[in-house]
Amino acid sequence: MIVNRCTRNVVFLSIIVAFAILCSATTTTADEAVAENGLLAGAATSNITPPLGTLRVGSFAPYPTTHVHDELHARCLVLNDGTTTLAFVVCDLLGFHRSVSIEARRLIGAEIGIPPENVMISATHTHSAGNALGTSRYTNEQELDEYQQFLARRIADGVRCAHNLLRPAEVAFGKVDAGENLASRRWHLKEGKERVDYFGRKNSVWKTSAPNSDYTMPAGPVDPHVYFIAVREPDGTLISVYSAFSAHYAGDTGPGHISADYFGMYCETLKQILTSPQQDPPFVALMANATSGDIGLNSEKFRGPNVPKGNYQRTRMLGEDLASRVKNALADVTWKDRAELDVRFREADLAWRAIEPELLEWAKLIEARAPRLSEGALPIAARWPTTKEYTSSLSYAGRVQILAKVKGPAKVPLQVVRIGEICIGTTPCETYTEIGEAFQQGSPFDQTFMVQLNHGYMGYLPTPRHFAFGGYSTWPGTNYLEPQASEKIVDQLLEMARDLKTNTPNASQ
Repeated sequence: MIVNRCTRNVVFLSIIVAFAILCSATTTTADEAVAENGLLAGAATSNITPPLGTLRVGSFAPYPTTHVHDELHARCLVLNDGTTTLAFVVCDLLGFHRSVSIEARRLIGAEIGIPPENVMISATHTHSAGNALGTSRYTNEQELDEYQQFLARRIADGVRCAHNLLRPAEVAFGKVDAGENLASRRWHLKEGKERVDYFGRKNSVWKTSAPNSDYTMPAGPVDPHVYFIAVREPDGTLISVYSAFSAHYAGDTGPGHISADYFGMYCETLKQILTSPQQDPPFVALMANATSGDIGLNSEKFRGPNVPKGNYQRTRMLGEDLASRVKNALADVTWKDRAELDVRFREADLAWRAIEPELLEWAKLIEARAPRLSEGALPIAARWPTTKEYTSSLSYAGRVQILAKVKGPAKVPLQVVRIGEICIGTTPCETYTEIGEAFQQGSPFDQTFMVQLNHGYMGYLPTPRHFAFGGYSTWPGTNYLEPQASEKIVDQLLEMARDLKTNTPNASQ
């Protein structure tokens, strides 16, 4: 009996020693890989498709989804330089509340050990996804609903799977001109052709995708570039391509359909033309939204007489066109086996959009006039369904009243990420192109671009000069933040970028 017990102890001890040696060998291999190659990368996807019947956002009165055309995903990329780990996530969503990002990053930190400030989570802005904004858009904190909890969980799962797949990698940066697909969504109106908005105010700029003789010129620039960061294994096998482009969305999805829009089409097309179905682990493409708050599709290209009619034609045309351009551009990039990773993160306290007393009087008047229906689609922020002609105005009446009651500053998450000499700045808003240009021009990094709708959804972000012009994206309720918000945000992003360039300690962490 004593001999048997001793024998078992020896066997047990031998197993422990063997396991320790195995773990040590595995760790040493990973460390050697970092030391030799300077970079590890892994990529994965996580399905975030909501159940049918979920309200589809992207209109003044969200309506139930009835069909899944293509699944929605959280597409994930993890990088490690031996010292720092960064995670990038792009979600097929119109947007999500700040609280979703906080919970997802909490899970990632607890389960994988990646610090929350090292995780970048953005939304594509597809208008055919479920609602992840919660009960109110105009609040810093909210209790997560069932879908938001599911979303945070799936984001964390996707990052964990990508982290599981870390392996030696090389990185490259590129950009390619795809400007023929784009046009401004904001145009100046001729004198005498100004338009009056729901609030009774005259607007000299109006949103349009097909300007006619009433319009004179675009109100802002267009960023024509697809920016991309590619990572591959040392033998040339592609791991992932993280991209950003400034097209708002295609929007020709089917009625009641769930779809990732052109963002998903681009990712799937790039996967098909760059890799084989047998590749394991599979290649993962990500397409983030750059600065498209005032940029849409070029109607002459996508609605011309030679363009096929029907759902998903624009989506497919744009996705395939961008994928083809990036594929060709990959032939000219320079690959590097080392890239210093770093990040800066802070939450800026900015003022919410101020609501004037006359706007509240207008809101009460609209609510008095708008018919009350017992059932039907409920406009955003409204308290009851109404008839079609009052849907938009009743939505704004609800929005301005909620905004007027918001207490304290808006907590605006800002993040700047460094991958070698590549710099990405972010905002949680639908951001005007000239804001991205200002960040690029002031950045100490030559390879700089911006990603919007990161870590939250806080409405449109115009530059101060645009508020005098008017137009949909400057209206209270569509715009959530103070008129000077864009300048304050760019100032802070540039300060963070300079910190990254000089590698100074981040006082906010």
